[in-house]
Amino acid sequence: MSFEKKLGLIVNPIAGIGGRVGLKGSDGAEIQKKALELGAVPQSLNRAVEALERVTPLKDHLEIITYPSEMGEDAAKKCGFSPIVVGSIRKGETTAEDTKNAAKEMLRLDVNLLLFAGGDGTARDIYDAIGEEMTVLGIPAGVKIHSAVFGISPRSAGDLAVLYLRGRCGIREAEVMDVDEEAIRRGIVSAKLYGYLRVPFEKRLVQGIKTSSGGGDREAMEAIACDVVERMKDDYLYIIGPGTTTRAITSKLGLNKTLIGVDMVSRGKLVGTDVNEAQLLKLLQKHKAKIIITPIGGQGYIFGRGNQQISPEVIKKVGRDNIIVVATPEKINSLRGQFLLVDTGDRAVDKMLSGYIRVITGYNEEIMYKISLER
Repeated sequence: MSFEKKLGLIVNPIAGIGGRVGLKGSDGAEIQKKALELGAVPQSLNRAVEALERVTPLKDHLEIITYPSEMGEDAAKKCGFSPIVVGSIRKGETTAEDTKNAAKEMLRLDVNLLLFAGGDGTARDIYDAIGEEMTVLGIPAGVKIHSAVFGISPRSAGDLAVLYLRGRCGIREAEVMDVDEEAIRRGIVSAKLYGYLRVPFEKRLVQGIKTSSGGGDREAMEAIACDVVERMKDDYLYIIGPGTTTRAITSKLGLNKTLIGVDMVSRGKLVGTDVNEAQLLKLLQKHKAKIIITPIGGQGYIFGRGNQQISPEVIKKVGRDNIIVVATPEKINSLRGQFLLVDTGDRAVDKMLSGYIRVITGYNEEIMYKISLER
């Protein structure tokens, strides 16, 4: 059979492994080992499969070139493809060098598009290997994803890949961000521009770059905090997600919040600091709870980026009606009219979350804003 297009596929098998266990990233062998000891289950294979399922309409016209086993072969075969497998790896012991070698091989084999599943670290490895010499697209599978080279969700990445391979969308240069995971674990968000990758572009299908809250947000954060604290009930636990907007709420209570972690408050006191999914589920066995979250500036995600501890299982137990979204007017304006987004890894939960939700924007001030699965 003569194929019309070649699609390269690279899966980082450990991408996102630290998310639900609260490790804020997956870089480094020690963190990966700790994540597994805490019961982490790798998610990148499922994320890659979800994207590839959207590519199956091109099966008879598409040749997939990938790396062995968990680095792409497994995902391709699970979707019914018969990929060409190149390179070699040590199964269960893949490294950043494997990702770089795979990307170089895809470049040598002149694939039309390189699809990779991972996070910011994987994007940096791809950039180090090939720079802007090839068109690439990320399937979001990491913990925190600040870079703008990823689809909104795995399904969106698959849909965008199909559009590009059919010649129905253009290309843009998109930012690859360098995020210091060690600094994040110390509560310091340190992200800087690392480089650019050439990616297919369709506005509704690709995520933007994360933006930081401006100094002008302080008064709005204080007003939001006053509103939320006044509404708190003694018979509920409050699961408080990451961010400076949510930290203003705990500060109003006189509590020290984990900036990049998830904390729990009850009756004005901290009852859990930097908790993971397992700890949340245990507490939810005996208590009813509410979740307080804020969107990621410039991107709009409320679940699925940087707060995977608040997993689909946690969300289902809490219920949509007990989700409190807070955002300053400046943060809402940074979305430029785009929807709030969810990418929990559970399609049913994402659909359950979709639709309009109240967003607290100040003291006794709120708006209705739509949550969507794509822009």
